[in-house]
Order: sequence, then C-alpha cells, then structure tokens
Amino acid sequence: MNQSVIKALKLLNYFTMETPELTLKEIANKAEIPKPTAYRLLSALESSDFLYKTKENEHDSRYRLGLKLLELGQIVSDQLEIRTIALPYMEELAQEINEVIHLVISSQDEATYIEKVDSSRALRLYTRIGKSSPLYVGSGPKMLLANMSRERQEEILSNSELYRLGDHTPIDKQQLMEQLETIYQDGYAYSIGEQDADTTGISYPIFDSRNQVIAALAVSGLSSHFEGDNLKLLKSKTKQSAQTISRQLGYRGPDL
Repeated sequence: MNQSVIKALKLLNYFTMETPELTLKEIANKAEIPKPTAYRLLSALESSDFLYKTKENEHDSRYRLGLKLLELGQIVSDQLEIRTIALPYMEELAQEINEVIHLVISSQDEATYIEKVDSSRALRLYTRIGKSSPLYVGSGPKMLLANMSRERQEEILSNSELYRLGDHTPIDKQQLMEQLETIYQDGYAYSIGEQDADTTGISYPIFDSRNQVIAALAVSGLSSHFEGDNLKLLKSKTKQSAQTISRQLGYRGPDL
C-alpha cells in the first residue's frame, strides 16, 4: 500500500471518545511529523469525507471524524449482523435439502461469499468463505447486480471484461442486461454451470429494514438435482428461508 495512504489512515487512530476533536498541531505532535506534512495528509482525508474541519484560522485548524467512517462502519455492522442472523436458517435449509448454501454480498464492485454451509454430498465448488467473483457470474452475484440501479449496473459492467469463468468466452452485455431485468422481475436468479461445471444455482434476495437488497441466499448443487419437482421444492424452500432472514433483519415488505 502507498506509504502516504498508510500515514494518512494512521492519523485517524488519534481520535477517540475522550478526544473526538483535535487540532492540526496536536495531530502533528502525536504523529511526530511536521505540520505541513500533517496538513497535507489531513486535507486528503477531508476531501474523502473521512474527516471534516470544524474550525480554521491562520494559526491552526480543528478536525473531527467524518461521516464516511459512519457509513463504512454501518456496512461492517450489517455484514456481521446478517451472518449471525442468517447462519441458523442456512443450516436448517441445508438439513432440509442437502445442497450447498451460500450467503453473498456485494463489495467493491464484486460479489463476496461471507458464509457457507456444505452438503453431505461429495461436491467441489469454486466458492468458499471470503471468495470474491464478478457480479455477473452465478445466481447469487447476478441477484445482487439485478437489484442495483441501471446506472450502477452500467458502471460496474463497463469496468470489466465480461467473460465466462470456465472457458473465458465473451459474454454479450446486452443479453446480460436483459437477463438482469428478468431476474429483477421474477424475484429470483437461476444459473447453470457458470462457476462450476455440471452445477446449478438458484438465489433469492435478502432485504434489510430499509427495504434494500443487501445479500443473496444461494443454493448450489449438481444440475441433475435441479429438475422437475425437486427444483420446485428447492425454489420454495430457498425463497422461504430468504424471507425469514429478511424478517429477522427488520424487512416488512409486500412479499412478507
């Protein structure tokens, strides 16, 4: 990581409950760096909303922590909360259907798998806790992408070369956008062999108390299991679990 970035971020550690506001001079003294250097680093943090300036004059400036830290802290809090709440229901679902269950969130323009419950079947999957993948590959990631605004979708997809994971063949963006619209309208995502050969995935959205989609509950297994009446059962059970988790997170939307 760039040393200037590291130095700037370290300055945030000097703000505490006891000292929520510090002057430029106080920060420079604590960091043992010249005031011009401290001012440059603090200005970078201020421009990114990590700090805000409460007072400035020709002799000194005063700073407080900015709202960007509150926003990031809320994201971390939500992730910890959703894992704690979702895991028992994921385990219960895995017991009922004996397929692999994932909890997927979006993070930095990618999909990240933050929880997983395995099945008793011998099945090797591309996914693992902490693994990230493109938001356009797999049922869970696509569910998240489908529930973003059109502008956000365009932004994410324009920053990526769209290709299939297995054979790296190109993906048609227009077809993908149409598929995302279908997912949004249907309320679930369905994928075949997009991350692992001979596997199928289905996903349903998880909502928070603000009625926003914050995660996807995904079920994956051998494609031969996702057919006929068993597919209907898997969809019904997965949807029910996703709705239950959403309720536990405070969602009170029309589908519940």
